[in-house]
Amino acid sequence: MATTVSDRPGYGQLLRTPGAWTFLLPGFAARQPFAMLTIGIVLLVQHTTGSYGSAGAVAAVSGVSMALFAPQSGKLADRFGQRAVLLPGVLIHAVSVSALTVLALADAPLWALFAAAVPTGASIPQVGPMVRARWAAMLGATPDRPASPLMSTAAAFESVTDEFTFVLGPVIATALCTGVHPAAGLVTEAALTLVGGLLFAAQRATQPAPRPAATAAEPHASALSVPGVRVLIVAFLGIGAVFGGMQVSLTAFSEEIGHPGVNGVLYGIFAAGNMLAGIACGAIAWKSGPRRRLIVGYVALTLTASGLWAVHSVPLLAGLGLLVGLCIAPALISGYTLVDSLVPATARTEAFTWLTGAVALGQAAAVTAAGQLADAHGASTGFLVPLAGTALALVTVLALRSRLAPPSAGRTVARGIGHREPVTVD
Repeated sequence: MATTVSDRPGYGQLLRTPGAWTFLLPGFAARQPFAMLTIGIVLLVQHTTGSYGSAGAVAAVSGVSMALFAPQSGKLADRFGQRAVLLPGVLIHAVSVSALTVLALADAPLWALFAAAVPTGASIPQVGPMVRARWAAMLGATPDRPASPLMSTAAAFESVTDEFTFVLGPVIATALCTGVHPAAGLVTEAALTLVGGLLFAAQRATQPAPRPAATAAEPHASALSVPGVRVLIVAFLGIGAVFGGMQVSLTAFSEEIGHPGVNGVLYGIFAAGNMLAGIACGAIAWKSGPRRRLIVGYVALTLTASGLWAVHSVPLLAGLGLLVGLCIAPALISGYTLVDSLVPATARTEAFTWLTGAVALGQAAAVTAAGQLADAHGASTGFLVPLAGTALALVTVLALRSRLAPPSAGRTVARGIGHREPVTVD
């Protein structure tokens, strides 16, 4: 589908893309529960066990399971179509979350909660990557046309949408768990996933065409075989460490000061900073390429995260959390934008799910580490986790930044993955 653009594309022009609203609205509903799952697990399991370490460990199992299975879900969606993956996935997820909730309320042993957390994480519907793949199918480069300038705007819009869910999700889940019932957050998450996922799956006209079989000229290969994708995975692991570390540490901090309800507000401010930065990134006509923006954004993210552990008051923590959030969106948007120049359409949904899975894996590791630190040494030590995660990722990105440049014309991106035309990224 061709799209006419001006020299300065914006959100209004993006949203006038024919067919966009048919998948955006149900897609928003279907991805909303993603932000509720981790905090819902943490609050329920902490309530039933009294331990942030145990709560973080159960949430981490779910996150690791998602990180391992999400790319396979994306690969299947590329091959068989999004609907074929979504329909069974949302049903399995609803049943798995229900089982985990019942086991937690029944004071089941920790191993049983771990067992239930595996299918819960594995079945999380990858709606965000699927929406991004639909934008890429509409706006991305094809043999008949170059990539639309609206691709960067679409990446920014999706980051804003993701962060809006991270503003609403934790606040809703916390309010339900603290004001209604400790299990209310997970029950709502399961219901929204089921209804939203089914509505999104029904939008068949805008889904990318499935690619059921590889040909000899273009054999299928995993997106993971692209070196740049592997570097982006490390970067997104660090971003996941920020999300996970902030969720657990803010929860522990709120409990420590005797005001558990402030947790949702503090996390909402953090996520609001990310959302505002995402809006700004999409409105700017950038002269620098996404690779440079990724590096600059990541440096800023690491610097702001380095001060979290030293802050002990609600106003200061809210202010610094806002700054951390402001620095996440540029890195996320730049990473997702780079996928279009690094990965062909045959593996694009899979590439997006690798990145989403990396965020989940980083979040899972951070939830576990921050929970253990908060139990043993107090809430402030949990904030060391975002610093460690971003610092390690930044060193890796700087050392391997050359792999984020797209290949020259005629050069094979990775074994079996096809050829690409040159694209300027710096």
